[in-house]
Amino acid sequence: MDDQSLRSKASQATLASLLELDPAPMESPSVDKDLPPLPDHADGTPANSTPSLKPASTPTSIGLSGSGHGAIYYLTRIQRYSSYTFTLFSALHLTTTSLIPLAAQSVPASESYLLLAREIYQTPLSEPLLVALPILAHVTAGTALRLLRRSHNLRRYADSDKKHLIRGAGGWPALSNISASGYIFTAVLAAHVYMNRGLPLAVEGDSANVGLAYVAHGFARHGAVSWVAYGVLLGAGCGHMVWGWAKWLGFAQGAGWGAPGQQTGNVAVDRAARKKRRRGWVVVNAVAAAVAVVWAAGGLGVVARGGETMGWVGKLYDGLYGKVPGF
Repeated sequence: MDDQSLRSKASQATLASLLELDPAPMESPSVDKDLPPLPDHADGTPANSTPSLKPASTPTSIGLSGSGHGAIYYLTRIQRYSSYTFTLFSALHLTTTSLIPLAAQSVPASESYLLLAREIYQTPLSEPLLVALPILAHVTAGTALRLLRRSHNLRRYADSDKKHLIRGAGGWPALSNISASGYIFTAVLAAHVYMNRGLPLAVEGDSANVGLAYVAHGFARHGAVSWVAYGVLLGAGCGHMVWGWAKWLGFAQGAGWGAPGQQTGNVAVDRAARKKRRRGWVVVNAVAAAVAVVWAAGGLGVVARGGETMGWVGKLYDGLYGKVPGF
């Protein structure tokens, strides 16, 4: 036998060429992708001991596996599309409670526009569809996403007895600026809805007499509480909505956006990435501050200074505010 045939030869057809590439920053992971399942192995070892090779979609994915997506995918889209509807309502509310009073420089002259807008978003059909259901869907989806991600973290990073986490603070995902402002906004928005919609309905049976003058009366009689409450409402609300839209449009990536981020080891690349993140952080916060200032210019600069209402309507307002503990 020819000994030449026994010699191993490197074939250019089977060897891949190795190229030296400059390092590039890692992209933030997509928050709406489902994590792969972690079933127990056949030998009884915990699933988090080795990577799972099964696809993300399984028949146990809440009955939605036929589409190839799981719970995180659908919850993220519920959270996203519900914010579109609520943004329409917010834009209309901004116009009637801030922009028009700012232009008219008068609370009584602005009341008719608010009453006209209510014919759009406060009917038996439009109020649930434009306001109540989007808010409920958005908050519920966001809370469910956080709980689901924590469950995934516990399955991956906890020991076999689920008593000690390998990493993470109790398994909870990082609390981003968007999430933190969202929880604050939810609390103050619930108080706002109760004061301006729920309380009049419970006491008077309707809220026909509640408008900008009612808010101005509250500022005149209960100034400290009103200024703090509306300040937090505008700050958290504008920040949450602007940051949320920045996320949907791709300007804010991940919970750690604005932080140092992934380091590549290439000084020039890392410096450029930090500069880009810093510039985006400044732009988004500047937009959020601008929206808050515009809303406050009419809402706090005009409506809050409208003064108390006299006569029987003023007594009606006092009766409503009197039902609230601490007023």
